[in-house]
Amino acid sequence: MVNQFVPEASTRRRSAGASFSGANLERVGDHNQRVTLQAVRARGPVTRVELAEATGLTPPAVANITKRLMDMGLVLEAGRLQGGRGQPAMTLIANPEGCFSIGIHIDRDHITATLVDFAGEVRARASQEIAFPLPQDVTAFWTGEPGRGLLASLPTPDRLLGIGVALPDDFGKVALPHRPASFDAWNSLDPASLFTDVGGPPVFVENDAAAAALAELQYGHGLSKPSFFYVLIAAGLGGGLIIEGEHFRGADGRSGELGFLPSRAALGGASNGVSVQSVVSLSALYAQIEMGGFSVADPGALLDLPPAGQALISDWIERAADALTDPMINISCLINPEAVYLGGRLPAAIVDQLATALNTRLAALTGLPAIARARRAATSADGPAIGAAILPIIDQLLPSRATLRKTP
Repeated sequence: MVNQFVPEASTRRRSAGASFSGANLERVGDHNQRVTLQAVRARGPVTRVELAEATGLTPPAVANITKRLMDMGLVLEAGRLQGGRGQPAMTLIANPEGCFSIGIHIDRDHITATLVDFAGEVRARASQEIAFPLPQDVTAFWTGEPGRGLLASLPTPDRLLGIGVALPDDFGKVALPHRPASFDAWNSLDPASLFTDVGGPPVFVENDAAAAALAELQYGHGLSKPSFFYVLIAAGLGGGLIIEGEHFRGADGRSGELGFLPSRAALGGASNGVSVQSVVSLSALYAQIEMGGFSVADPGALLDLPPAGQALISDWIERAADALTDPMINISCLINPEAVYLGGRLPAAIVDQLATALNTRLAALTGLPAIARARRAATSADGPAIGAAILPIIDQLLPSRATLRKTP
């Protein structure tokens, strides 16, 4: 059973709060360039006329911005639009090789690193299944063959924007099955220090569920539904809240902490300190499988279990759906998102079964103003690593309220 941990208030990634600073011309100009680049990336191939309509900028402003973006190597001409009257308009697309970024996901059961281009394609990937990796294990991974191979795959080193690192909050504190005492080492360590080199690219750190939600926003269903809640089913359970295309952090940077919610379903209606994470997590699923006499080395092996093992998974799906029903009701009533996306390293078939079981329970409810249905996230099992790679790209190239408020 997963023990519940009540997190301490953290100063990392706190909400910036209300801003009273205006936007001077330099910041507005940078923001307009970011908005235009995002529109090209999300809608391309797209004409300059379409960009003006989408962004609300004037055609001359769009022409100037797209010229700068082309000079920077971030935008390419994709050919003329055929079929209309007059001179065919030139279309634009984002240049996949305009920039690159590295994302690293550290969790209690694996380390995964991805090299991502500007189009969101994973150019290279390295992963290691390891139970409760210590800081020295991550260093060995990064400085050893996996990390060196990833860097060797970088086509243009000078276009590496940075490194993003995603890991759960309270990484060294939450008690999970088989957690060693040495895992406390994470409590006094800044994860960025493991990847920071003098003169090297900047390093950004984010909660893994938030990173996965950002990946879904930029490369998944979020392109069409920019307000959603992301559920990350990993060794623990986390959540990320995206509202109108922005990650909402909360006052202490701890929004979306789904796993710490008390679960009435886990103990027949009385929570007694048992959290949702105690049921809905890979750790909880593995513990149930172990009690049934089976074991797996990684999530992909779940589908290879014999019928008796599959029955244990089916039972877990039902229990997980029960445990998630109350949180789903709360999310829908309090936030009213367009959708709830289920992600993580579970095989797609199991995620789909969980979504179906959860939606069946929600469909039977009456008297609620709105219920967001659950569905599998479009981003792959590497969602947190891909989302970590997006962090430098957002910081330097894409629009956000935070960058608009930055002091130039």
